[in-house]
Amino acid sequence: MTTPTSDDYVVRAIRPDDWTSVKQLRLDALRDPVAHLAFLETYEDAVAKPDAFWQERAIGSGEKSESARQIIAETPDGTWAGSVTVLIEEAGSEDWAGCPVERRQGHVVGVFVRPEHRGNGLIKALFDAGVTWAWQQGAERIRLFVHADNTRAQGAYRKVGFAPSGLAVAFSKDEAESELEFVLERPL
Repeated sequence: MTTPTSDDYVVRAIRPDDWTSVKQLRLDALRDPVAHLAFLETYEDAVAKPDAFWQERAIGSGEKSESARQIIAETPDGTWAGSVTVLIEEAGSEDWAGCPVERRQGHVVGVFVRPEHRGNGLIKALFDAGVTWAWQQGAERIRLFVHADNTRAQGAYRKVGFAPSGLAVAFSKDEAESELEFVLERPL
C-alpha cells in the first residue's frame, strides 16, 4: 500500500448530518496515547454525552457557522483521517481561561490526525483550511495552546507557521504543568 499524500483527502467543513462521525473521531482522539496532554476532556466524559450534544456540535461548528468551524480530512473510502476546529474569539470578551481577548482572533482546538495519516502533509492541509476560514471571518491572528511536554504537536504547529508567543498558562488539569500559546499573525 502506498502512503497517502495530502492530495488524497477531501478537506472540508463538517455538515450537521456528520454528527455521528464527529462523535466517533472525537472518541478516537481521546484514546490517543497523548490525549491526556492534548485534550481537556476524557474519553469517559465524551462517551457519556447524549446524541443531542453531538448533533448541536455538528451544527455549531459546521459549514454554516460563522463563530466556529470544524475542518475534517476524508479519505476516498469516507473515513475521517483528522480534524482541526477554529473558534472565533471576539475583542472585548473573555477567553476560556477568563483572560481578556484584545482583538478578534481565531483559536484552534481539537487538533487530531489518526496515527496512520501522520507525516504526509495532512496537518498542513487541515490548518490551511482552518486558517483561511479564520481570515475570512476577520481574525487578526490565530492562536492555540499546546502542553509544554507535547513536543510532537509543537513541532507540527511550527511546521504550519505558528510560533510561541512567550505566554504560558497553567494546564487546567494540573496547575503545576503549563501550556504554551502559539500564534500566527495575519499577513499584511
